[in-house]
Amino acid sequence: MKFKEVCAMTERALTGEWDGEGEAAERALHTQKRAMIGYEDEVRRIKERIGALLRERGVSPEDDETSRACADSREASDGENPSKFEVPPWYASAEDAIFHEVWGLAGMAEWFGPEYAESSSAKIIGERIYYLDRGVMRLMPQTMDSDRREQLVRALLLLSPEERLDREFHEIYMLDGTRVTIFRGGLTKKESDVIIFRRYVVPVYTFEEQSARGTIPREAVPLFKDMVRSGFNVVFCGSVRSAKTTFLSTWQSCEDPALEGVMVETDPEIPLHRLMPKAPVVQLLADGEKLSNISKNLMRSDADYFILAEARDGIALDTAVRIAGKGTRRMKMTFHLRDPLSFASDAAAEIVRRVGGDVADTALRVAASFDYIFHFVNLRRSNAKKLKGIYEIGVMRDEGSSSKDRIYVNEICRYNCENDSWKWTYQISRDKRVIGEEEDPQAFRAFEAGLKDLFKKGALS
Repeated sequence: MKFKEVCAMTERALTGEWDGEGEAAERALHTQKRAMIGYEDEVRRIKERIGALLRERGVSPEDDETSRACADSREASDGENPSKFEVPPWYASAEDAIFHEVWGLAGMAEWFGPEYAESSSAKIIGERIYYLDRGVMRLMPQTMDSDRREQLVRALLLLSPEERLDREFHEIYMLDGTRVTIFRGGLTKKESDVIIFRRYVVPVYTFEEQSARGTIPREAVPLFKDMVRSGFNVVFCGSVRSAKTTFLSTWQSCEDPALEGVMVETDPEIPLHRLMPKAPVVQLLADGEKLSNISKNLMRSDADYFILAEARDGIALDTAVRIAGKGTRRMKMTFHLRDPLSFASDAAAEIVRRVGGDVADTALRVAASFDYIFHFVNLRRSNAKKLKGIYEIGVMRDEGSSSKDRIYVNEICRYNCENDSWKWTYQISRDKRVIGEEEDPQAFRAFEAGLKDLFKKGALS
């Protein structure tokens, strides 16, 4: 028997059980709706009912011998004797396959299983399904036709009742935090609608784990821990999927859990309540106008530090600069940027575009707000994420005239892709020394000694 026939038979049987009136029918419909959204208890109940139905009808997958006798001796209630059927290889079991084909995620279900637990994104483009696998988007053998895609979109929109079905763009979040972006209608070519799944994936948030993956040098792990304790304001920049957010999370996990923090995200990616379950960290979701409306309240906050998980626009950057201008330490921020040397000017241009001002003056404020820039890259050839460089940033003050103040950016670490190694420079500006000695003298001395040691072992030419 064909798998599609088993799915149709199961759908007819269960729909017949759910149709009707009264309290039992309402409960069944409620279970079906919650199962489509992805609630585990309801999914489990329907899968159990599917398994029971297969046994009642004498139907079993090709590799299942438990119901052979039943299948040989009993005909299905509709006069068919389907016996055996083949389960598509991308499903975990017959019950899993039928549930997802009829009510669940269809061919996308495999991406949510253990085999792709470390895949951060997947896409449906027209009928084609792609999974990000070891840094490369791979075309999967399963497909999804237009009717099933429409059904999937309707099921996903149950998560956000305020979303209108006739809109051409949707951005919603699944129960596990996966972000789903949908483009359809006039935004895409015919039969090429797009559904993008994105999730934040890091098994362990430690510098040791990051060094084991080859993202950062193992010998620098103590240095980074000392930098966290020294209270520097840091920026993690780079392209998409270059490990910026991963490194921010790792950095934050080493923060003093007794300190009060505020984290502002545009998307709920970083689970700080799991990383630091006992730390008094307020987690907020805001972007654009929402962030503009609450920025004054953030600046009045008595938090010890702030995290801007992703500064996407001038409002976010302006908020960070204003907060840092109050003397706030231990600030962390990620920023999409190709050239770390242009961080101050690029950020200043974004700020001026949104809130006004002079680019040169604003760039000085940006440079004075942060201490170190960490630049990350995603090497396409090797599918590896690497710390490409570390830069000390600040403002060289001219005591005679503020108009002569200038921005400095000092390279203290550089990655060499030819031999997969990092080189260092020993350089610590006076303002960084003052910050470290005020925040944690012991940690700063360890940071200074660690940087000297790394410089001796591998100096920048």
